[in-house]
Amino acid sequence: MFLEIRHVTQYQYAAPVRESVMELRLQPQKSGRQRVISFDLELDPSGKLFSYVDAFGNAVYHFDQPQPHDRLTIVSKAAVETEPAPELPEALDLGEWDRLRSEFVRGEWFDFLHPHGFAASSPMLEAFIGAHGLDGAHLRDPLTAVRRLSGTLYEALGYDKSVTEADSPIDHALEARRGVCQDFAHIMIAVCRGWGVPARYVSGYLFTDRSHASDRSDPDATHAWVEVFLPSLRWVGFDPTNNTVAGERHVVAAVGRDYGDVPPSRGVYKGEADSELAVAVSVRQARSATAEPEFMRFARPSFSSAGHRRPSAKGFDQQLQQQQQQQQ
Repeated sequence: MFLEIRHVTQYQYAAPVRESVMELRLQPQKSGRQRVISFDLELDPSGKLFSYVDAFGNAVYHFDQPQPHDRLTIVSKAAVETEPAPELPEALDLGEWDRLRSEFVRGEWFDFLHPHGFAASSPMLEAFIGAHGLDGAHLRDPLTAVRRLSGTLYEALGYDKSVTEADSPIDHALEARRGVCQDFAHIMIAVCRGWGVPARYVSGYLFTDRSHASDRSDPDATHAWVEVFLPSLRWVGFDPTNNTVAGERHVVAAVGRDYGDVPPSRGVYKGEADSELAVAVSVRQARSATAEPEFMRFARPSFSSAGHRRPSAKGFDQQLQQQQQQQQ
C-alpha cells in the first residue's frame, strides 16, 4: 500500500519568544514491511536541522531557533510503501512461556519488560486485571493471551478525546472507562510486561477511510499501538484501540518504552508568553509513489492550519516550557 502523510505542527505564542529548541520524531521507520520513499521537513521560521538515531533506533531531528518569533510551524511530509503483516497462527504452544523466561529474552529486551513512566501498574489496573480474568491463572499461550487482552480493552474502554491529556496516568482512563490510543497502549503494555511479555509503545499513523468504518481512531491525528515480542514470531503489532493486528495501514514512526520516549514533537522556549499548539494530520492512499532522494528543504512560506488545539501553557522568563501533543 502506498501512503502519503502530511503532519503540520504549529506553535502560536501570545508575544514573541526569544528562542525555541525542538526535537522531532516524525520520520517513518525503514523495515522489511515498510519502505520510506521520501521524507521532507519544512520549518518556518527557517532553521538548520541536525539529526541522530536514539537508543531505540528512531530517527530524531532537532533544531534551535534563536531569533525572536511569535509562531513556529513544522511541516512533515512522507511517502511510504507498506506491506501486510504475515498471517498469525491461531495459537502458540505453551512452551512459549518458557522461551519468554529465557536469559536471552530477559537480557535483550530488558527495557521493554519493566514498568516505565506511563506504562506502570497501579491498584486500579490490578483491579481491572482481576475483574476481566487477565491474571496468570487464566492465561493460555502468550499469543492467545495478547489477543484476548486487546479485545478486552476494546470492549471495556470507550474512545473519547475529552477525558485524558498527554501526561495523564492510566488510572484516568481506567476510572472513566474511556480514553484515546495513547491510554489503550499504555494499559496494554503494563499488563503484558506484568505477564513477562516484552512490549513497546509505537508512535505513528493509521490510514482509515469509509471501508474501515470500525476504526475508532481520529483519522486526523497521530496514532499509537503496541508491539509485543514473542520468540516464535518476533515483534508483532496489536492495535487495542481498534482491536486489530497492526498491518499495512499502520505506519511506524518511532518505538519506545512509553509515550514519553517518542512524542512526535517536543520542545522548550524562552519568554513570557502563553502558547497554543495546533496539529493537523492527513494520511491518504496513493496509487503509486515515485522514489525521490531523501533530503531536507527549508525556508518554505508558512500557512494557516486547522487542527486539535491543546490548552495553553505558561512560559516564564529564562525558563523552558515543555510542549508535546497527545496521541489519539
